Amino acid sequence: MVKIRLRRMGSKKKPSYRLVVADSRAARDGAFISTIGHYNPLTDPETVVIDEEKALHWLSQGAQPTATATRLLTKFGILDKFKTSKEKS
Repeated sequence: MVKIRLRRMGSKKKPSYRLVVADSRAARDGAFISTIGHYNPLTDPETVVIDEEKALHWLSQGAQPTATATRLLTKFGILDKFKTSKEKS
């Protein structure tokens, strides 16, 4: 199964994350298929950049977001766009 999840980057005690598409069997920081954005929780406010086109593409291909990825995708309205486009089809 393909998942949309966070990959930890950054140094010790200063994490930043990349939003990646990866096989669910791969390690957290292991092999991934594609990078669709990044997330930095340490800035105020937190920095999130997501490539909407790539995210919608992978969601339409059946990728399942994790809980945190779902929160980030919902915050930017990407999941809502995906659901409405899915209902129209």
